[in-house]
Amino acid sequence: MPSQRSTTADKFIVDRRKPHRNSDVARAVRKTRDRLSQQAGNPDFDRELLKLHARAMIGGAIIVPLLVLATAATGLFAGVGKAIGVWALLILICYAIVVFMARRVDRTEAGELNPLQTHRDFLIGHFLCGLGWAWFAWLGCDTCQVDQFQLIKAVVLLLAMAATAITASSLRGALLATFAVPVAAYAYAGAKQWMPVELIMAGLLIVSLPFFAYVARRLNRSSLMLLSFRSEKDALIAELDTAKSMSDEARRRAEDANLAKSRFLASMSHELRTPLNAILGFSEVMANEVLGPMSNPTYRDYARDVHDSGQHLLDLINEILDLSRIEAGRYQLNEEPMMLLSVVEDCCHMMELKARNKDIRIVQDFENALPRLFADERAVRQIALNLLSNAIKFTGTGGEIRVRVGWTAGGGQYLSVKDNGPGIPEDEIPVVLSAFGQGSIAIKSAEQGTGLGLPIVQSLLAMHGGEFELHSKLREGTEAIAIFPLSRVMEELPALPTKAVAARRR
Repeated sequence: MPSQRSTTADKFIVDRRKPHRNSDVARAVRKTRDRLSQQAGNPDFDRELLKLHARAMIGGAIIVPLLVLATAATGLFAGVGKAIGVWALLILICYAIVVFMARRVDRTEAGELNPLQTHRDFLIGHFLCGLGWAWFAWLGCDTCQVDQFQLIKAVVLLLAMAATAITASSLRGALLATFAVPVAAYAYAGAKQWMPVELIMAGLLIVSLPFFAYVARRLNRSSLMLLSFRSEKDALIAELDTAKSMSDEARRRAEDANLAKSRFLASMSHELRTPLNAILGFSEVMANEVLGPMSNPTYRDYARDVHDSGQHLLDLINEILDLSRIEAGRYQLNEEPMMLLSVVEDCCHMMELKARNKDIRIVQDFENALPRLFADERAVRQIALNLLSNAIKFTGTGGEIRVRVGWTAGGGQYLSVKDNGPGIPEDEIPVVLSAFGQGSIAIKSAEQGTGLGLPIVQSLLAMHGGEFELHSKLREGTEAIAIFPLSRVMEELPALPTKAVAARRR
C-alpha cells in the first residue's frame, strides 16, 4: 500500500531552469573573463604571464647584479683589467633597463597591455643582457693570476642561466634570447684553443642550455596551471555571487508577494464575509419558509442551493485564511491539556448525521485510559473533522469508516480514519497532499471541495511536532493517520497525600 509522509509544500518563487541573471553581476563576470581572454599568443593568460614576469624581475632584481658585481670584483682582483669593469657596468645598465620595463608593466592594468609589443620589448631587453654575457664569454686573460679562468667563466654562466631560468620562466623564450649568443661565443672561443677543459665546459654549457630551457618551460606550465585554477576560482565566486543575487531578488519578491497577499486577504475577508452572511441568512429563511410558505416548490429548492453554495464559499474562505495564517506563521496555538478520545468522539457524533444520509457506518475503535495531550483543542478538532469529512465525502453509499485512537510504537498517540472508498492512485498522493490539489476520482465524482483539507491537517500537525501519513490502495480504500509525538503526551502525576495520611506518616 503506497504511503506518503507529510512534507512542506514546495513553492517555486524563481524557476532556476531559466537563465535569470543579475545584470551587474553578469557584467562583472564578462569583464573578468574578457580581461583573461587574449587575441594572440597564449589564448588565455598572456597578459597575466607578462605581469608575473614583471613581478619576478622586480623581486629578483638584485640576484644577477650581485653575481655580476662579485664576478667583476673577482676579475679585477685577479688582474683581468678594466675590460671586466666596463662589462659589469654595461650589463648592469641592461638589467636596469629590464627592471624599469618590468616596473612600468607592473603598474599598468592588465587589460591595457599590448601582449605582443610587451613580449617583444622584454625579449629585446633580455637579448641586450645576453650580448653583455656574450662579451663576458669572449673575454680572455693571458696575464691573469688564475689558471682556470675559462672554467670560472663557465661556472658564472651556468649560475646566470639557472637564475634566469627561474626568474624569467613566465616569459617564453627569455632564456634562449639571453644565453644563446653567450653559449655560442664560449663554445667558439673554447673550440679555437682545443683545450680539453674548455671543450668539456663548452659541451656542458651547450647541454645545460636546453636543460634549463626545459626547466623554464615546466615552470611556465606550472604558472599557467596556477592561473587556470585562479580563473576557475574567480568563475565559481562569480557564479556564487550570481546565485546570491538571484536569491536576494527572489526573497525580496516573495516578501512583497506575501505582503500583498496578506493585505488582500485582510481586506477581502471582511468584504466577502459580510455579503455572505446576508446571503446565508436570507436563503435559509426562504428555504425554511419562516415568513410563510412558497407557492412554487422550485423556488424553495433554489433557496437551498443558494444557501449550500454560500456555505461552500464561506468554508473556502475560512480554509484559505487558515492556511495563509499557518504559512505566514501567524497561527497561534492555544495549548492546554485535552483528551484526544473525547475530541474525536465528539467529532464522530457531529458527522454522524452526514454519514447516515449516505448510509455510511462509522465504527469507533478507541483504546481506553489514554492520558491527556498538551495541544490546541481547536486545532485537533479541526484535524479530526477534516479527516472524517474527507472519508464521508469519498466513501460510497453503504460503506464503512473505521476511526481508531491509540498508542503509537514510540509512545505517542494517533488518530486513524480508514474508509473502504475508491482509494487514490499512487502517483496522485503528492497531488492530494499539496494545496488546492484534487485527485482524478474527486474530479470525476464532482465532489465539492477546495483541496485544502489535507494541507491544513499536515500543517497543524507540523506545528504540534507531529506527522501525517496517507496510505491508499486503488479500489480498496484510504487510511489517513495523524500522529502526535511523545513530547505531547502528559504523564499522570500521583495524587497528593491527604491530611490523615500525612498525620500517620508523622
